Amino acid sequence: MADHPSPVHSWPSPLRVGSLRIVRSSAHYEAAVDFYRDLVGLPVIDEFRDSYDEDGTIFGLPGWPTHLEVVRSKREAGPIDPFDQIVFYLPDDAAVEDATRKLREGGVSPTDSQHPYWEDNGGVTFLDPDGRGVVYASWVYGPR
Repeated sequence: MADHPSPVHSWPSPLRVGSLRIVRSSAHYEAAVDFYRDLVGLPVIDEFRDSYDEDGTIFGLPGWPTHLEVVRSKREAGPIDPFDQIVFYLPDDAAVEDATRKLREGGVSPTDSQHPYWEDNGGVTFLDPDGRGVVYASWVYGPR
């Protein structure tokens, strides 16, 4: 892993962020909600129906400051870019095994076509119902 400069511990001025949300459109909305809630284990912190003609579910990453929103897509699914991923950096292999147990028990197997970086660096990639990567790395990203 490359050396990195010191991490930024606050948002740059004048960007005064109170919280951050990552939003994903899903052509398989119910399956995606089940996947992130029941198999990945993210808590649902809010949901909406027919808000501006949209349905969505918001997951805590953890709690309110950082969250993932999945919105029902109104279009057929297009190709998913292989770099459309969420990466969970965990302390070790045992933590990866614990974190992925529900996925495996739910019949979700790691993809056999993950990016070589993850293969070489202790990561395992699962695909959500839309084909986006959920990567579990067995090390915590950050400066050494």
